[in-house]
Amino acid sequence: MTIGYLSGTFDLFHIGHLNLIRRAKEQCDYLIVAVHDSGKWKGKETFIPFEERKEIVGACRYVDQVVDSPVEDSDAWELYHFDKLFVGSDYKGTERFNRYEEFFKDKGVEIVYFPYTQSTSSTQIRALVNAALGKK
Repeated sequence: MTIGYLSGTFDLFHIGHLNLIRRAKEQCDYLIVAVHDSGKWKGKETFIPFEERKEIVGACRYVDQVVDSPVEDSDAWELYHFDKLFVGSDYKGTERFNRYEEFFKDKGVEIVYFPYTQSTSSTQIRALVNAALGKK
């Protein structure tokens, strides 16, 4: 059985999130999706409360298990021993994922980068909401 792992904040759930989860499930038998408790590590506030984001993600038919995300995906491997780590292509070449590529190379974990959905993002939605509320 191939176990896949995907982590994210999943705030303001949109088609890009769904595409990422669906594509991940196509490449594994069992998909674990970890939800970050906040967006602070990306310098962003979240609009949807943590428990609600977990419930939304868990309602997706492609998700087999929803978990609280540890700070690092490498820490999650110690818990779940997944075979594939899924992430958006916007993370390829970042310091964080360069570290992960090094960490996972002797563990038999494949890092799969999926194309970033250009048409919709939480950043775009957040900007529209903030503009409507008169925030910067």
